[in-house]
Formats: sequence, C-alpha cells, structure tokens
Amino acid sequence: MKKKKILIYLFVPILCVIYFFAILCAFNVVTFNTKSNVVYALGVDAKAVQQKLTEYGYYSGEINGLFDDATVGAIKRFQEANGLEVTGAVNGATANALGIYMSEQDNYNLYLLAKCIHAEARGEPYIGKVAVGAVILNRVASPDFPNTIYGVIYQPWAFTCTHDGQINLEPDRASYQAAQDALNGWDPSYGSLYYYNPATATSSWIFSKQTITVIGDHVFAI
Repeated sequence: MKKKKILIYLFVPILCVIYFFAILCAFNVVTFNTKSNVVYALGVDAKAVQQKLTEYGYYSGEINGLFDDATVGAIKRFQEANGLEVTGAVNGATANALGIYMSEQDNYNLYLLAKCIHAEARGEPYIGKVAVGAVILNRVASPDFPNTIYGVIYQPWAFTCTHDGQINLEPDRASYQAAQDALNGWDPSYGSLYYYNPATATSSWIFSKQTITVIGDHVFAI
C-alpha cells in the first residue's frame, strides 16, 4: 500500500507538468522545434539582448531596441561561440545563455502580432511589415478599439486574414523581427489606425480616412 501511495505522489506532479506544457503549446505560447529539439520562447526585448551582447563583447553598436543587421550578426556570433544553433533569432536556449527572462504573455503577444503581420504584409518591404504591426499596437492604445493585441486582431471584420484563414499561417523570421520592432516602439505609420491596399480595397469608407504615409502597396491612415 505504501508503495502505491509513493507512486501516486510521484506520478501526479509529472502529469501536471505535462498538462501545463500542453496548454502552452495549444495556445502557441511556446512552440517546439523537433529538428533542433529546442523550445522557442520568442518575445524578448531587443534592448535587453543588445545590452547583454555588449556586456559579453559581441555587440558594439547603439542600444536602439531594433533587431537590425548588426544585432542579428552579434547574436549569431554569440550562438556560435556558445555551441548554440546559429539562427540569429533569440530562442529559449539563446535567451537562457544570455541570462534573459521572457514572460509567457510577451511571447504570446509577439506570436499573435507576427502572425497578423505575416498574413497581412507578406511581400511588403520590411518597414511596411513593421508599420502593420504598429497600426495594431496603435489600435490597442486607442479608446476606439479593443485594448489587447488579441482583441484588436480578432475584432470582427477588422482584418481580412482572420476570415480567409491566412492568420493561421506560421510567421517567418522577418515577421517576428518586425513584430518585435513594433513592440519596441518603432512606428513607421506615424500613429496610423488603418491601412489598406487601394488596388484591392472593397469598402469605400476607408478612402475617406486621412492618408498619413504610403509604404509599398499599403496606404496608412487615421
């Protein structure tokens, strides 16, 4: 009887851990890369990465909060020197090696933002991807829209990609970087709350909005 109780005490915590990890995967808080056997925990602050890389002697540029070429290059050098997968992206293993903590909510917000950017701005110049992410964040900050990234993206009829299924596509590295740059405060849309492609827009009301800037095929407006 004592042995059975001991087994139960050992088995229940293991089940809880497995269940918790399954929930995180289901909500895309973390994703598991079976090729490299690394749990990716995306959502790290670029400034924190640059600061750590500077301290370790891999980065000598400006602490500007952008995943620019110099920062990505420094990440690759750090990964190579520490026996990590050399991708230029900050995954969970790289973050741990740098000594950076990334919250689950930040990870989830970054993932959602990257998905929407990828679905809405594939083929657009990089600055245009960041601008799309900025529009979403500007809506979060506006009292006229939902106050969460999830609420803005999934607001009924707000984005075509949530209706045609493209929101379910996995974002690429550029979309993740654009999402992080937008979260770090880069706003190439200059405060815009809307964007549209004039060649494909079907709702005439959008043309009444004040144009702020044009990037690629998208007009950004308020």
